[in-house]
Amino acid sequence: MLTTDRPEWRAAIEAWDGSRIRKVVRRARGAEWRRALGVDGLDVTHGSAEVRVYPPIPVDEWPPELARLQVGGTELADPEPPSAPAPGTPLVLLSPHVTMTAGKAMAQAAHAAQLGFRSLPADRRAAWQVDGFPLAVRDATPSQWAEAISAGAPVVHDAGFTEVEPDSQTALFTRA
Repeated sequence: MLTTDRPEWRAAIEAWDGSRIRKVVRRARGAEWRRALGVDGLDVTHGSAEVRVYPPIPVDEWPPELARLQVGGTELADPEPPSAPAPGTPLVLLSPHVTMTAGKAMAQAAHAAQLGFRSLPADRRAAWQVDGFPLAVRDATPSQWAEAISAGAPVVHDAGFTEVEPDSQTALFTRA
């Protein structure tokens, strides 16, 4: 079970974690971003990217500030390939067999990280939390993907509601 330091989120997270998990990625800039900041959430900044995470909310109950946000336009421009993750860093590999937009890939990476968290023994979960939950996300080569599958890595099987076929293997959790 996932935990949170935000007691007001605990019931929503426990209910969400105990069912089929769905994540939604939206994009906001300017006035839309400022409105979205008015809804209770947690902020993460990495380089020039800013991400805001909200407690689990059924899509049909979203606040208007979030419901208006765009689905499209989440493609990322990455001028250089990322460096290799540090050894032992938790790693999400994105499937080389499925084409996904950046927004879809972000949601699938989050699913894989959550499955990975669930797969760890309590002491490793705690150590990962103490470390600040470092995580690397990379596109897998077919051989990396096959090796991780053979090793029993937790794999995301997409429900097929959006971009990919139902039961597509989209991402998995392993270590660098």
